[in-house]
Amino acid sequence: MEFLRLHLDHLILGVLGLMSFVMLALAVERYLYFWRVNLKQFQHIELLKLALTRNLTTISSVGSNAPYIGLLGTVLGILVTFHDMGQGGKIDVNTIMLGLAMALKATAAGLLVAIPAIVFYNGLLRKVEVLTSRWTALQDGQT
Repeated sequence: MEFLRLHLDHLILGVLGLMSFVMLALAVERYLYFWRVNLKQFQHIELLKLALTRNLTTISSVGSNAPYIGLLGTVLGILVTFHDMGQGGKIDVNTIMLGLAMALKATAAGLLVAIPAIVFYNGLLRKVEVLTSRWTALQDGQT
C-alpha cells in the first residue's frame, strides 16, 4: 500500500502522458499524410481506405481508454485513502479530503486526454470520407 501512496500519481499521469503523446504524434502524422496524399496513385478504393485509416484505431483506443485509466487512478487513490483511515490513529478531515481530491485529479487527467483524442479521431474520420469521395469523383472522370 505504501508503494501506491508514493507512486500512484506518477504512474497514472505517466501512462496518460504517454497515451497523449502517442495520440498527438499519430494525429499530426495523419493530418500531414492527408495534406500530401496523391489520390491518383491508388487503383482500388479499398487500398485507399487502408492507407487513409492507418493509425486511426490507435487514436480511437486512446480516446476510449484514457477515462478508464483515470478512473483506475481515482479508485486506487480512494482505496489508499480508505486504507489510511482504517489504520486508526489520528487522521483529520483535511487529510481525508486532500487524499480524495488528489484521487479525483486522475479522472480529470483521463478526460483531458480522451476529449482531444476523440475530437482528432472524428476530424480525421471526416477527412477520410472527403478524400474517399474525391477519389470516387476522380474515377468517374470529374474533378
